[in-house]
Amino acid sequence: MIPSVSIKPGPNDEAVVRVGFHHKLIRVAAKIPFAADALALYFAARDPATPRKVKAMMIAALAYFVMPADAIPDVFAGIGFTDDAAVIAAVIALAGASIRSRHRDLARAMITHLRSKA
Repeated sequence: MIPSVSIKPGPNDEAVVRVGFHHKLIRVAAKIPFAADALALYFAARDPATPRKVKAMMIAALAYFVMPADAIPDVFAGIGFTDDAAVIAAVIALAGASIRSRHRDLARAMITHLRSKA
């Protein structure tokens, strides 16, 4: 049985993402194949041109990625980030039109830089 997970935006999600996203991404960028997608989602969520409702969905997904308590704890090697990847992929599928090429280009450049330092 798969646990039910809600990605409904919470009142503190934006603050959680603002504080925790970079720290977590730097820690795990070399380990997760969806790091560039998560970072592109972050840039799109911070873009003033992104519609408010789409932004809320993006922030909720990123908060789920940042928060230590989730359906499958990240400490489990090999499967720990599968739930995070699924949530991020779902939001990209729903809101991908708001993720512009500039967001993706910047994300790829930053991930390349982070991985070169790992």
